[in-house]
Amino acid sequence: MKPPAFRYVDPRSVADAVGHLQEHGGGAKILAGGQSLLPLMNLRLVRPQVVVDINRISALAYIRETDGVLALGGLSRLHAVVGSDAVTRRAPLLAEAAAHVGHLAIRHRGTIGGNLAHADPASEIPAALLALEGEVVATGPRGARTIAVADLFRGPLSTALDPTELLTEVRVPITPPGCGSVFLEVSRRAGDFALAGIGVLLQRDGEQCARVRIGVCGVGGTPLRMREAERILERSGVTEDTLRAAARAVEHAVAPSDDTQASADYRRHVAGVLTVRALRQAWQRAGREGR
Repeated sequence: MKPPAFRYVDPRSVADAVGHLQEHGGGAKILAGGQSLLPLMNLRLVRPQVVVDINRISALAYIRETDGVLALGGLSRLHAVVGSDAVTRRAPLLAEAAAHVGHLAIRHRGTIGGNLAHADPASEIPAALLALEGEVVATGPRGARTIAVADLFRGPLSTALDPTELLTEVRVPITPPGCGSVFLEVSRRAGDFALAGIGVLLQRDGEQCARVRIGVCGVGGTPLRMREAERILERSGVTEDTLRAAARAVEHAVAPSDDTQASADYRRHVAGVLTVRALRQAWQRAGREGR
């Protein structure tokens, strides 16, 4: 399969890229890693008039820590996220989730900004960033604005980004001491999208659960934050009873659908099972961090 004809531009700055997006509006598509855009173009599911290749904007490829926040340029490759000492130490949940994305070759090309902007509801990165309460920076003709990850996703492959905006940065609060985190998923084969996935960040205060955040993927039209399950654990602590109650809350809150990969009932059941497993592991890891 080959894509329909399109015009190709390769800007060298964010301002130049935004200028092209402003000029062509909805007729333009951004090429970052290309791991999602190019297959869609080859299948003629998307037909951009202009492809704006941002790979030469080197200023968008960075990972740095500033003022209690881990900042990642939108063009940061996923393999760099997995291998980053700063990410592994400061936001280990993000590194663990990124390691589940596709295969090594895909992570070498795929970018964190492109992953979020594509907004596949089965993708691991959005679920992890929901649990981490991250945010993104979108840069457009009127300047930059910050969007909480919780407000970014509108539906399958749909975000709050304007067609004239470029996702330039991802910001993640540094995980505080005493926290444990984990990302788990079930997929048909290694490297496939998750049939159900979960990211958990849990902070212990002795034997109490001071804070817990849960993000899930693959079980709805967008990644989902499991707020009721969080409330159960923060109110009543981590016990076998509360773990089961949290799993039931997740099963009730998710909204999977039947497809060729799995039934809705199966995805819902897996989400509950993963909830218990992930919370147990996060609780144990938080205990080790607190020593």
